Order: sequence, then structure tokens, then C-alpha cells
Amino acid sequence: MDRRGFLKSLAVVGAAFTLKMKGGMNVFAQTINAETPVDLVAVMGGEPAAMFQKAIAEMGGMGRFVKRGQRVVVKPNIGWDKVPELAANTNPLLVGEIVRQCIAAGAKEVMVFDNTCDEWRKCYANSGIEEAAKAAGAKILPANLETHYVPISLLQGKSLKNAKIHKAILDSDVWINVPVLKHHSGANLTISMKNLMGIVWDRRIFHSSNLQQCIADICTLKQKPVLNVVDAYRVLKTNGPRGRTLEDVTLAKGLFISQDMVAVDTAATKFFSQIREMPLEHVKHLEHGQTLKVGTMDIDNLNVKRIRM
Repeated sequence: MDRRGFLKSLAVVGAAFTLKMKGGMNVFAQTINAETPVDLVAVMGGEPAAMFQKAIAEMGGMGRFVKRGQRVVVKPNIGWDKVPELAANTNPLLVGEIVRQCIAAGAKEVMVFDNTCDEWRKCYANSGIEEAAKAAGAKILPANLETHYVPISLLQGKSLKNAKIHKAILDSDVWINVPVLKHHSGANLTISMKNLMGIVWDRRIFHSSNLQQCIADICTLKQKPVLNVVDAYRVLKTNGPRGRTLEDVTLAKGLFISQDMVAVDTAATKFFSQIREMPLEHVKHLEHGQTLKVGTMDIDNLNVKRIRM
């Protein structure tokens, strides 16, 4: 299929799904309290950059999280040598907008990287993320050599006690976690918490030592993301984490943002369940993360703002 036919097929698939998703945001309680800061924002129906603009404004603006002169890391999912339409990686338009807003907030330097599964140069290029990040003013970092990583201890970890973390994370003033919401054959879903595997070098142990617990364990890292922005614009609903064809993808046009990894992943899981059934108990690392006090699954008691564009 040529690209024109590819995009035409994508539009048909997306339009069909959009008709079914009219009540998609009804899974979240509108618990907004104007007297306190917003804990979580859920946006539906817009384009990636516009949805982020709405969401970050509700969170108090990027200046609340990124200060002048800071070194910032933006960490998307760039794991696969796939084009954006196949939804295996974070949407490049979203990454570009986040970089732009970090720079506008006064960031001294913005860096983007991921420890990819496919060959890293192909992933960076074909995902569209390298081009979008550079155009917005970011520096692209490699993550393909062990020398890029530093060993640390995870004092709260149950299955994972040690890991090697990319130097950029450890040396940054703040970092922003920008996963794509998608199906995963091992963890059932990959969202914010699992996206931290992309800052780790020695991650094979995750798959041999209780994957769901190890995902929660790595989230006890001291250098937690200052923001978690979940890209649910295109959702890979089957055959994740890589995907195969357009039939695996749904054009859902969603975005979630919170400082709480467990909360934002709980919201995103509920959203995914509108596409394909995925009970919270099937995404075990959520419960494990809550037990380790990484965050809360009780989003009904959070200050949630939902926006339909």
C-alpha cells in the first residue's frame, strides 16, 4: 500500500471508531474543585499539540514544572522502527509541542532519548520524533551503549533492587515522561510506568523476574518525572508493543496528563477499556505501584478536569 492509500485507510478506521466513542469520556468523574490545583486532566477529540496546550494550561502552565535555566529531558516511547500512523511510538507532534513549551518556559537545554528495541537510528528517524524534536529545539541523545548508563540502587524495590539508568535522567533538573497508550503482550498495557523501562539499560531482567512487579519497582526511582503525558491520539489496541497493520490501530484522539504515574495510567487504562476490554486488575503494575506509594489508583478522589474538544 502506498502512503496515500495507507492514510485513507487510517481515516476510515478512525472515523468508524470515533462514532462509537461518543461517551468515551464518561468513564471519568468531573470532580473539579476550583479551590485546589488539578491532579489530572483528560482531553478528547483534538489534535496532539492542541490537546496538550489545553491540558498543560489546566495544570497551571509549563512554567509550573520547568524553570528558567533548567536542563530538561523529554522521554517519549521511540522503541520501534515504525511510522507514526502505526501507533507503536509516541506521536511526534506531541513531542515537538512539549519541547517547544519547555523552551518557552526558559529551559536551558531540552534533550530527547529512548533505549529502543529496534535499531535506534531507524527508530528515531522513522517514528518522526527526531525531526519533530530537533525542529522544536531539542537535542537528540543516543541510548544504545552501556556507557550511557549509571548503576543505582532501588531501596524500595521488591523484585528489582538495582538498575542502570541513563545519565541524562540522573543529570537533568526535571524530566517529562511521554508514553503512548498501547497494548503489550507481556504487561497487557504499556503507559507511563512501563515507559520507564526506556531509561534502563539492563532491562532483560524485567521479563525474567516478575515483569509487573519490576515495572512498579523502577518507578520508585528517586528522580521521578515531573509530568506524565499519555499520548492516546492513536491507540495500538492489539499486537502490541510493535503492532503489525492499520487494523491494530484506533484513532481515539485522547490525552492524559498528571504528576501521578499510577493515577494517569489508571485513567488511561479505563479509556483503553472503551476500545477493548482491559480490567484494571489485568494491569498488575498499577496495584503494585500503589502499594509502593508511587501513586494512587483512586482517581475518583482526585481533582480531575476533563475536556472535550
